[in-house]
Amino acid sequence: MSGVLTKFTVSRLFTPTPPSPEGTGSSSEQESSSEGNSAPPNTNNTIESTDTENSIDDDTFSSEFDTAPSGKSPISPTKDSTAKPPPPPVIPKEAPSEQEPSSSDATPLSKRPHRRVEKYGTAPISTHMYCVRPKSQKQALAQTVILVDGLGPVPVVKGDPKLLPRKVLQFVAQKAFLMRPRAIYICDGSIYERDEMARKLTAQGVLKKLGAYSDAYIARTSPEDTARVEARTFVTTKSKKVTETKKPDKGSSEIARWMSPEQLSDELDARFPFCMRGRMMYVLPFSMGPIGCQFSKNCVQLTDSPYVVLVTRIMARVSPAVLDAIGDGDFVKCIHSVGVPRPSVVKIPHNWPCAPSKLIIAHRMEKKEIWSFGSGYGGNSLLGKKCVALRLASSMGKAEGWLAEHMAIISVTNPKGEETFIAAGMPSGCGKTNLALMKPALPGWKIQLIGDDIAWMRFGKDGKLYAMNPENGMFGIAAGSTDRTNPGALTALKRDFVVTNTAETSDGRYLWQGLEDEIKGQEVTDWKGKAWKKGSKAPPAHANSRFAVHCADYPNIHPLWDSPKGVPISAIIYGGRRPAGIPLVTESFSWSHGVFLAAALKSEATAASVPAATSDLQHDPMGMRPFIGYNFGDYLKHWLSMEKPGRRMPKIFHVNWYRCHPVTGELLWPGFGENIRVLEWIIKRTTKGQYPAVLKSAYGYLPRQEDLSLCGLQVDFKELFKVEKKFLETELKETRDYFRAQLYKETPARIGIELSEFEDRITRMR
Repeated sequence: MSGVLTKFTVSRLFTPTPPSPEGTGSSSEQESSSEGNSAPPNTNNTIESTDTENSIDDDTFSSEFDTAPSGKSPISPTKDSTAKPPPPPVIPKEAPSEQEPSSSDATPLSKRPHRRVEKYGTAPISTHMYCVRPKSQKQALAQTVILVDGLGPVPVVKGDPKLLPRKVLQFVAQKAFLMRPRAIYICDGSIYERDEMARKLTAQGVLKKLGAYSDAYIARTSPEDTARVEARTFVTTKSKKVTETKKPDKGSSEIARWMSPEQLSDELDARFPFCMRGRMMYVLPFSMGPIGCQFSKNCVQLTDSPYVVLVTRIMARVSPAVLDAIGDGDFVKCIHSVGVPRPSVVKIPHNWPCAPSKLIIAHRMEKKEIWSFGSGYGGNSLLGKKCVALRLASSMGKAEGWLAEHMAIISVTNPKGEETFIAAGMPSGCGKTNLALMKPALPGWKIQLIGDDIAWMRFGKDGKLYAMNPENGMFGIAAGSTDRTNPGALTALKRDFVVTNTAETSDGRYLWQGLEDEIKGQEVTDWKGKAWKKGSKAPPAHANSRFAVHCADYPNIHPLWDSPKGVPISAIIYGGRRPAGIPLVTESFSWSHGVFLAAALKSEATAASVPAATSDLQHDPMGMRPFIGYNFGDYLKHWLSMEKPGRRMPKIFHVNWYRCHPVTGELLWPGFGENIRVLEWIIKRTTKGQYPAVLKSAYGYLPRQEDLSLCGLQVDFKELFKVEKKFLETELKETRDYFRAQLYKETPARIGIELSEFEDRITRMR
């Protein structure tokens, strides 16, 4: 391949050829094995495919450059199309053959050193500018190519790799050598880029424009790819003890599941080589937290999913400014693939490529590196969210003395104009977003949003705990969101958003559970793409259907929502779905007692993760069970260590909006906007000079009936706050068993004391 490269179009020069039936040659080898031959490779050897997703060529991007708005063309035309191009780049000689994996190869993965993922970390790189004549024979375009030793030239269809920091460029080239993409697309987060991704996904049949709104789209995933898969999510560290507590039965932990570096290498080797064959590799520079902030985390994600590009632009701060912030420093490396190289030979549901049987999400903590394979669903593919901002950040926070938690951050202002900031930690699907977007039922009160899902918290020099929102958008559960339950979301969903796995109406509107009464004769298509009618047994939207929308588009957004410093927290609230036994609101006796209550948190399962929701209760410490990135015992010790002399510790509360009547099964508390009544009492308990008296129970402090604003409500106060000895005895036993199973001998001493004191209080109950 030492001929004149300017003879060929990008698509002809770099279209990969499928491997031979024997599996003894890669597409890269077939393209470049003929040294000195300038003819393009034979591209007629293709595999018949039945899916639309295969029929849309990634190279359509290069044919759309001439449609870019003035001044926004990703590649500038040369000043003189007739000028003699620079000499072609010198292509390094081929390295020893890198064969594509063969299903008939019985050699153990660990015995194939030439295929180790780590080997691809040493690929030398260079870049060169040369002209490529497009198929249309229009004006020539200046085209950048990354030369990778052992692979050859990889075209960059958008962006200039010379502007990438050295470490980022090395990262991109190394992973291009590993995954063999058709071309590279460097993202900038612009509106033009959003429109380009939307056009591509619409052409593929993945997206459909919702005509009733501005720049709004609906996506439908494969029915097998609708939620987080916790059982296939792992943390890798050199020492197992760093990640998991020692268990007497040698079973795996359900918190921070550990995988050895050697096993992870085998798992990655079985998936990632050649996984982007025939696809575009998108380079996504993004920041979790305001760009350039001292506490923000700079990240670069490589993905072959334009859906991930589209939604990451909402959820994180995607910008070339992130590359400037990285400079010569380090960054979090995120590698994601849907796991379906092109061309595929099977029909792809909803044209949504995924490989659920090979799904894996792995976090290499020491290397600050995240690998995700086989899923395009948000929680598994938007790596800045749960992977970076919680699992990785929680581990970094432990080392640096701060907290990364699964919490909403809200501002509550009373009728006097006095403002209080609260952090609320709850499992997914248990009301964090509804709380953050609440419309208060009491007159004169106001709720403002800082963040609905993730909080990074650290103590300031003044001794206060400050919480910041590292996200740029919200990835909320759509099903059940209505004007009553989540009015802020419906107000925000007017422009520039994406909904996933919801239904749609014939007049271009979204639809999900709770909005059925808004149907006025329109035809409805459900989340599976089938006709749906009101009264049907099947729901119109998946229970874990999602909306992605910018935080800045919310009507109740707080001016400090993206403050690098954060906001001072006066109270921390925990809660889950508990149909019986747990009071509406409880205040902890102390910081350590609050940590104990949060560590013992249980809730009904929801549809946010696989397996799907059941009626069974599951333990979910701090609402962080799927997101703790290190040893559970060390995690609790870290929380306990936050209490130090001179610090103004927030009070910790536990709430339960979901308690039901023991006979009728109906909810005892109306919830949603009425929750402001509970927040009012919490704020009084955190404000000096306003402390109302409390009732002490074995579980914690409870409010007196006269101190809770219940005017206008018909509720059973006694049933809401009933604390029964038999229930607490069962709760104590289950909590002790859970700690024994998950912590064993690593239970922090203070948690053990709290357990004993809890038992003593129960014993003294009548």
